[in-house]
Amino acid sequence: MKQLKNGLEKDGQSLSMVPSFVTGVPTGNEIGTYLTLDLGGTNLRVCKVILEGGRKIGNIKGQLYEVSEDLKTGDVTILFDFIADCVKDLLLKEWGNNIQENDKIDLGFTFSFPVIQTAIDKGILLKWTKGFTCTGAVGNDIISILQKSLDRKSLPVKVTALINDTVGIALAHAYYHSEVVLGAILGTGTNGAYFEQLENIKKLNHNFNPLDKMIINIEWGAFDSEKVILPITQYDNKLDKESNNPNSQIFEKLISGMYLGEITRNIMLYLIDRSLLFNGLSSENFNKHYIFETKYMSIIESDNTETLENTKQILENLFHISTTSLTDRQIVKRICQLVGIRASRLSSLALASIISYCKMEKSKCCVGIDGSLFEKYPNFSVRMHNTLKEFFGENADKIGLHYTSNGSSIGAALAALLANQSKL
Repeated sequence: MKQLKNGLEKDGQSLSMVPSFVTGVPTGNEIGTYLTLDLGGTNLRVCKVILEGGRKIGNIKGQLYEVSEDLKTGDVTILFDFIADCVKDLLLKEWGNNIQENDKIDLGFTFSFPVIQTAIDKGILLKWTKGFTCTGAVGNDIISILQKSLDRKSLPVKVTALINDTVGIALAHAYYHSEVVLGAILGTGTNGAYFEQLENIKKLNHNFNPLDKMIINIEWGAFDSEKVILPITQYDNKLDKESNNPNSQIFEKLISGMYLGEITRNIMLYLIDRSLLFNGLSSENFNKHYIFETKYMSIIESDNTETLENTKQILENLFHISTTSLTDRQIVKRICQLVGIRASRLSSLALASIISYCKMEKSKCCVGIDGSLFEKYPNFSVRMHNTLKEFFGENADKIGLHYTSNGSSIGAALAALLANQSKL
């Protein structure tokens, strides 16, 4: 709780608590047609989103476009001209010639890179991540660069809102459910965003109505970088020291899909070194960092065969462990379970902290969640709910954990709509 309040009062805290400049909470009655972009990795997604009101979304028409390595590493103008061409492609497919000469289609942009936002439609890029190194972007306004590319193509499109994926999930789920407290990502990475009273955001100099709400991007992956609160083990410390960002994103390293497999591998190596697993024999393949991906944990946890044959296939055929006994395989399965259980419990406690902070623990409320861990990892969501029961008792039954698909696209459309409303 203290870290949440500190982050709202001033910058430079363990929880960044980044203002999104998205004000207001969707009611579910919003109506309109919007373009959305989602850029955050290998693919660009361009969509036409129709908000129909009555908490209904029309059929989302979208297309994925691969972002090549040349585009990721060239000049930003070339990348954004490519994006503009993709927007043009979807416009022709979905609107054809049905756009009036003076019409402007509003576009919401989900941009999952570090930016400093000073308005809903202004964001200065701090740095590229995820393999992007485009020149001419860092230190400049991403919205302005995109708008210039769209204008060069003479496209009738106005970039109205800039958000990240977690903010999009919170917005999308609020459109469907009136009791939404926050949105969260529990997948390869992790983060959360929630609706905060503007009067509580002390660090924000603004002219907004203090009684309104703004979505706060928590950036909770960075929680407890000092390693004084979370249950850090020697296996976590090994992973952290060998990572490309030591002493950073500690909470994320305990619960996200990018790291769970490596934690599991570290535990197995510890046992191998003490001749407690696989007769003390590893393999050249298994000794590679991050080779044991979280998807293998998922398969192993789901292995209910009598002799754990699926686990044997992974260990012996994929990682070339010479021979494994049934006891070895049972130990490996238990390690996967323990690492997965800890991740789900810590994820639940992150949600519980926000629910308690918002004083919603005794009310009916729900959380919108996206991400492969929550959606696909065996028993992850069940374990989360059980942890909430430990935390809140019977009140946990009032808390809904809902998988939210298309959150970034629907959220971007809603952000564009709310941006226009705030200017009225």
